[in-house]
Amino acid sequence: MIERRAPGDAASDEAALETGRRLFARECTFLAGAATLAALPPDGLPEIAFAGRSNVGKSSLLNALTGRSALARTSHTPGRTRQLNFFSLGGRLVLVDMPGYGYAEAPKREIARWTELIRLYLAGRASLRRVCLLIDARHGIKDTDRPLMAMLDAAAVSFQLVLTKADKVREAELAARLDALAAELARHVAAHPVIEVTSAREGRGIAELRAGLAALAAPEEAR
Repeated sequence: MIERRAPGDAASDEAALETGRRLFARECTFLAGAATLAALPPDGLPEIAFAGRSNVGKSSLLNALTGRSALARTSHTPGRTRQLNFFSLGGRLVLVDMPGYGYAEAPKREIARWTELIRLYLAGRASLRRVCLLIDARHGIKDTDRPLMAMLDAAAVSFQLVLTKADKVREAELAARLDALAAELARHVAAHPVIEVTSAREGRGIAELRAGLAALAAPEEAR
């Protein structure tokens, strides 16, 4: 069953929230940038990949999660991230900033290269634990998101919907959108059961997302 975690819900596990806060307060350092499969760093620590359409707010979310203002570049120019960027979080978790998709003005050859790199990474990365699929709360799932969702189902890679920019949507509209998303996700075998609702601007849902991702990190003694 798909669960909808609405903005402002009480935390069900204060210990998990604190674990998430402490993990994401650790140093987060750039490991590698990979524009080709051969350039990927070796499999190792658990990885969480962040994917979504261009301009969905991916960089802002990553910066909010880690408490940094410039871990990932934010830009008004869609398609700025053109490689897989790997960041080590406290030596226990790797965050992967993926190229945005759906940006029609990028050269077709460039789009094809990004698409193939994403496909190969998602299908064959042993250390990948989850993909956070970012969806703009104002628009919901679009046709450009569905091929990636199907790809993740086929590869048996767990993915979790994370709504961004929730501060720009009225509560009634947000509730209706969550109902529609839950209905669609029920048809996907690889979908994580919790939809996170976030706002990088207001901090909404950030602590809960941190807690969920911290549960996937390597144990302290594994560093």
